[in-house]
Amino acid sequence: MRSMLFVPGDSRKKLAKSLDCGADALIVDLEDSVAPTAKAEARAVAAEFLDGLPAREDRPRIYVRVNALDTGLTDDDLDAVVPHGPDGIMLPKATCGADVMLVDAKITTSEALAGVGDGATRIVALATETGGSLFEMGSYKGSSARLEGLTWGAEDLSADIGALTNRDADGAYTDIYRLARALCLAASAGAAVMAIDSVFIDFRDDAGLRADCEEGVRDGFVAKMAIHPAQVATINDVFTPSDVAIGEAEAIVRAMADAGGAGVASLDGRMIDRPHLRRAERLLARARAAGKPVSV
Repeated sequence: MRSMLFVPGDSRKKLAKSLDCGADALIVDLEDSVAPTAKAEARAVAAEFLDGLPAREDRPRIYVRVNALDTGLTDDDLDAVVPHGPDGIMLPKATCGADVMLVDAKITTSEALAGVGDGATRIVALATETGGSLFEMGSYKGSSARLEGLTWGAEDLSADIGALTNRDADGAYTDIYRLARALCLAASAGAAVMAIDSVFIDFRDDAGLRADCEEGVRDGFVAKMAIHPAQVATINDVFTPSDVAIGEAEAIVRAMADAGGAGVASLDGRMIDRPHLRRAERLLARARAAGKPVSV
């Protein structure tokens, strides 16, 4: 999975169009993009959308972003959509692993009542949207077998801490948001789940989006969220390993295999070892998932 596109959960038109935008996953949003007075309608529209999904293997995965636990709306959201078989639930404003455990229990109940297979519904947690959540990023390890990924957000975090902006005069994130981003990467590695990069809000700035994606790939993110269909192609392009990168990874795998059981090998005059092999194997796994040919 490379791209995850947010789609307002109360818009039948946008939901229908989103199926063919090229995103690997859609996030049907019941939270920020839906007015308080439209929550019930959005649940009904989301359930209808899930029921009408085309039976084709290449359709995007479908996640539903529910409302945060402190709103009192989460149970109604889960009861409305889990019986209709989304691939996963996105939990916003998660404060710690205990929140994921709680949502796991709620999903389990909804699945059981609806006759959905136990564990079928995965969880992605938006884990840095409050200041206090940054101190709990290590708590996601072992929180739930459903946990599939962690992502981070700068917009809600800036509102929570009272910042005037989350970027400096040069357009770079200021320190606390860079900390949130780094903690998301570390927490994802610790919990052995996907690290999903945050949105790039200027959907007309493709050059800025590409640079943001390239920085994310460089640092270890495997996917990125999008707020507009126009961003999907660029995200997919950058997060798909290039032919050059695939070739380099294949060479590392072959060199380590040729070295037998040794922990090190030589490749083009440089030493490689098991960390290089692990990175190569992970890149090749991403390439396969994106449909790229891999020869090892």
